Amino acid sequence: EKLELVDGKVNWKGETAVKHKHGGLRAALFVLLAFAFENLANLHLAVNLTTYFNGILHFEVSDAANALTNFMGTGYILSIIFAVFADTYIGRFKSILISGSVEFLGLALLTAQAHYSSLRPPPCNVFDPTSRCEKLESSDTVFLYVALYLVAAGMAGIKASIPSHGADQFDEEDPREAKTMSSFFNGLLFALCIGGAVSLTLYVWLDDHKGWDVGFGVSAIAMFVALIVAVLGWPLYRIHVVQGSSVLLELIQVFVAAIRNRNLKLPENPLELYEIDKDKEAALEDDFLPHRDVYRFLDKAAIKTASEKPNPWKLCRVTQVENAKILLGMTPVFACTIIMTLCLAQLQTFSVQQGLTMDTTIVGSFHIPPASLPIIPVVFLIFIIPFYDQIAVPLLRKVTGHVTGISHLQRIGVGLILSSISMATASIMEVKRKSVARDHNMLDALPVLQPLPISVFWLSFQYFIFGIADMFTYVGLLEFFYSEAPQGLKTVSTCFLWTSMALGYYLSTILVQIVNRATKHITNSGGWLAGNNINKNHLNLFYLLLALLSLVNFCVYLFVSSRYKYRSKN
Repeated sequence: EKLELVDGKVNWKGETAVKHKHGGLRAALFVLLAFAFENLANLHLAVNLTTYFNGILHFEVSDAANALTNFMGTGYILSIIFAVFADTYIGRFKSILISGSVEFLGLALLTAQAHYSSLRPPPCNVFDPTSRCEKLESSDTVFLYVALYLVAAGMAGIKASIPSHGADQFDEEDPREAKTMSSFFNGLLFALCIGGAVSLTLYVWLDDHKGWDVGFGVSAIAMFVALIVAVLGWPLYRIHVVQGSSVLLELIQVFVAAIRNRNLKLPENPLELYEIDKDKEAALEDDFLPHRDVYRFLDKAAIKTASEKPNPWKLCRVTQVENAKILLGMTPVFACTIIMTLCLAQLQTFSVQQGLTMDTTIVGSFHIPPASLPIIPVVFLIFIIPFYDQIAVPLLRKVTGHVTGISHLQRIGVGLILSSISMATASIMEVKRKSVARDHNMLDALPVLQPLPISVFWLSFQYFIFGIADMFTYVGLLEFFYSEAPQGLKTVSTCFLWTSMALGYYLSTILVQIVNRATKHITNSGGWLAGNNINKNHLNLFYLLLALLSLVNFCVYLFVSSRYKYRSKN
C-alpha cells in the first residue's frame, strides 16, 4: 500500500493521494476540458479585438494593434506572479478557481460596455477619410482597461496553473505515467485547438454579426462552464502540497550569496561545499541534487566559513545552487523563443487587417470573417496532434530512444525555423495582395465594403505554416521547462513559455513604433505601418524584416541548444 502513495500530493480531503485512485489520465481529462472551455472563452479576443478597437472604439490601426499586444503581453507576464503565489501560498488548484473567477468578471464588464451605448463612442466609419469619428471618453477608457486587464489577470492565472496542475496528475518517476504525461502536454494544445476552433468561427461570427455584447456574453458563459468542469474533477485530483516557502526567493539568495562570496576560493573537492545531512532531515530524495561542474561561479554561494553563523543570504546548500544553475541554463533557450511570439503577434493583428481588404467569400453568399483565418492551422492541428502523439512519437521513440520521440530542444528548433518561413511567406502574400490593389486601381478601396478581387485564403499559407510551428515550439517549451525545472518551481517554469510570449508581444509594440519612426520620412504614408490604409503601407517589408530576424534567432538557438546539458534525473 505504501508503494501506491504519491509523495508530495494529497487528495481533496488533504490525505496523501493514492496512485490508482487519484490522478492519472482520468483526472487530467477534467483539466484539459476546463482548458478547452477557457480557450473557447478568450481565443477570439486574440484575433478579433483589433476589429473592436478599430471599428467600434475608433482606435487607429497601429494603436489597435498595440492595444491588443499590450493586453496579450500583460496576460502572459502576470502569469509569473500567479505562479509564485500558486507554488508558495494558495496552491495550483485554488489558483485556477480564483483566476477563472477574475476572468469571468472581466468578460462580464466587457459585455456591459459593448451593450450600453453610453459607455462607447457613437457609430462611425473610421475607414472613410471624410468622417470625423469621436474617440472614447476618459471615463469609458478607464472602464475598458479595467475590464480588459481583469481578463488579462484571469488568463495569466489559468495559464500559470493549468499546465502544472495537469502534469501533477502524473508521476515522473513511473515510466508508464511519464509517457502519459508527455501525451498530456500534447493534449493541452489539442484542447486549445478544440476550444479555439469554435471560438475562431462561431464566436468571431457572433462578434461581427450579432454584436460584440453577444460575443463577450457567450465568452463569459464559457468561462463559467470552465470553472464548473474544473470543480467537478476535484475528488479525482492529486493536489500539490504548498511548501510555504518560495523557491524563487531561495534562487535569489544563491545569486546574492555568490556575489557576496566572490572573493572566496572554491574548494577543489565539491564535497566540501555546504549541504544538509540527508540522514538528519525528513526530506524527500527529490530535495537533493548532485553537484554539476557548470556555472562554477555560483558554487561560491555554498562555500562554508567557520567564522560566522549560517546566513541564507551568504551560505546556500548545494541543491539550492544546482536549482539556480538549472534556471540559468534554461534562460538562453527561453530568450531564443521571444522572436517567435513577435511573429505570432503580426498574424493576430496586421494579417487580420489584410483580410478585411480581401474577398472573404467561401461559397455563394457565405463569407469567412478575416479574424477566423487561424482556424486553418487549428483544424489541421486537430488531426495532426493525435497522429503525432499516437503514431509519430512511438515510431521516433524506437529510433531515438527518447520517451518523447525527439528531444525537447529539437522540437523547439523545428518550430523556430518554421516561424521564419511563415513570415517570409507572409511577405510574398502581401506583395501579391498589393499588386492586385494596384492593378485594379483600388489602393483607396474601403476595407470590407470594397473587397479586392483576391481570395482571403491566400493568407492561409502563413497561418498554416505557423500553426505547425506552434505544435513543435510551444508544446516543446512547456514540456522542456516542466521536465527540467526544480521540484518547487514547476508552476513558475511553465510560465517561462508565457513570459516569453509576453515579451514577444511587448517587443511587437516597440518594434512597430521603432519601424514607423525610422521610416517616417522615407515613405509617403508616414511610415511602413502608419495610418489606416494598409494598401499604401509597406507591410511586406515589415514581414521580410521579421523573417530575417527569425532566421538569425534560429542560428543563435542552434548554438545555445548545442551547449545545453539536461539535468540529471537521479
